[in-house]
Amino acid sequence: MGGKNLDVMLEGNNTTAVKDFILVGLTSSPKMQIVLFLIFFLIYVTTLIENLGMVALIGNSACLRTPMYFFLSSLSILDACFSSVFAPKMLANFLADKNSISYTGCAIQMYFFIGLGSAECFLLAAMAYDRYVAICKPLLYPVLMSSKACILLVAGSYVLGLLHSLIHTIFTFQLSFCGSVINHFFCDITALLSLSCSDTYINELLIFYVAGLVEIITILSVTVSYIYILTNIVIGIHSAAGRLKAFSTCTSHLTVVTIFHGAILILHFQPKSSNRSPYQDMSDKILAVFYTIVIPLLNPLIYSLRNKEVKDAFRSSWRRVWVKIIRYFLF
Repeated sequence: MGGKNLDVMLEGNNTTAVKDFILVGLTSSPKMQIVLFLIFFLIYVTTLIENLGMVALIGNSACLRTPMYFFLSSLSILDACFSSVFAPKMLANFLADKNSISYTGCAIQMYFFIGLGSAECFLLAAMAYDRYVAICKPLLYPVLMSSKACILLVAGSYVLGLLHSLIHTIFTFQLSFCGSVINHFFCDITALLSLSCSDTYINELLIFYVAGLVEIITILSVTVSYIYILTNIVIGIHSAAGRLKAFSTCTSHLTVVTIFHGAILILHFQPKSSNRSPYQDMSDKILAVFYTIVIPLLNPLIYSLRNKEVKDAFRSSWRRVWVKIIRYFLF
């Protein structure tokens, strides 16, 4: 549905003569571009291996077939897709003479950047609800977090995220653009608005109120869930071992939520100055690299390094792989 509306919007937009955009990128130095290509290529490949490996590990381990790990698997798929929105084009531009992206390609990139980022906000809120039910309502957990409920929560996260993105994409690409040079390494909405000859007041309101509402709802959902969780742990669990076990199932998720939403709030809701220095522009780009490229790399590490069940499942799977390899060559 979102794709059809996007195509109609792009075909009907006759207010701009811009056919493609030039991405300034992170550096203009040819030597640094080669270095950055190697660094980000390694990060991107590692991100895909980690996230898709996490999906395979959860899918092949009977002990990890629970709602919590279903959500973690969904998060890994989302992170793999999210990093793929930026990394391939960024890597290609490091080696290209002209760092360009087509008008349609820019719209698609921005659509999935906002859509998948918003979907992750909703998915992290759903994961907090899962921890709330598991700790505060353990007897009702199989009913409240049934397979159907889990699928609906994940699907709902994608639908809400992509619908939210569709609003911003349609309103942004109905503007006329006076320039084609985007001072960023991807089609960021604020960088595009700065190129517009049209009045961007509505777009700025949408960013502040609609995107702000998504942030408020998801952060508030996580906060309320963890208030109930902490209250239940302090009041309802009397043994130190029990409290430690309950906390251990939440610390990884809280770490991911804090890093993810912290980056969003700093990146998109900080005060913008009309007279920005090159240093401020570069700091925004570095923060955007952390949000778009580094966070999808960190998430599987955070969940695996702090999770005994994941580490045990990995060791077991690794042993099975080596047994199959030895049997193959010996027999």
